[in-house]
Amino acid sequence: MSAVLKVENLNVTLTYRKASKKLVEDVSFEVHPGECLGILGESGSGKSMTVKSILGLLDKNFQVSGSAVFDGHDLLKESKEELRRLRGSRITMVLQNPMTCFDPLYRIGNQMAETFAAHTAWNAQEIRTCCLKILDQMQILNGEEVHQLSGGMLQRIMIGIAMALQPELLIADEPTTAIDAVTQYEILEEFVRIKKNKNTAMLFITHDLGAISKVADRIL
Repeated sequence: MSAVLKVENLNVTLTYRKASKKLVEDVSFEVHPGECLGILGESGSGKSMTVKSILGLLDKNFQVSGSAVFDGHDLLKESKEELRRLRGSRITMVLQNPMTCFDPLYRIGNQMAETFAAHTAWNAQEIRTCCLKILDQMQILNGEEVHQLSGGMLQRIMIGIAMALQPELLIADEPTTAIDAVTQYEILEEFVRIKKNKNTAMLFITHDLGAISKVADRIL
């Protein structure tokens, strides 16, 4: 079975004020359909940097080399527009800090709907139904009436959005950090179910040995 994503000899170098520092050095890995590759390491070891470099999420101060082949295309050579199209449709990512991923000035329902309108062909009623289903699945009680959301609730919503888009590759960057132990267990169970039932390839980034041992098939 061919790999969904195959990364070879990935290097990331930061250049700032005429000084250079290599942050990620010669990293290679691959992940297949229905498989979860756990990326384990302490804070600051380059886990998130590795994935963000593949998806084109670093600014111009970072130089990225190597290859990252997804569906026959090297992501490191794709245009910004093509990467933007892939992110959120065929590749989705659950980020580490949900408080910076949503705009506090707008209702969460509007932001969820905007995401689905951009990446699916669903009509308004289908989008609304999906949004309410996500809130229910992620244990946000009274989804139509809730006024304030904690960091943990926002994290669960972000996970629900990523899963609802049914990507070929799901990247989870410390997805259970802001969640209490009970909900964390349920979210990890959901990741396992998605991996098996949807045949989704997953990259699961964490420093938590307990979480990665439950979800990952292999560990980097």
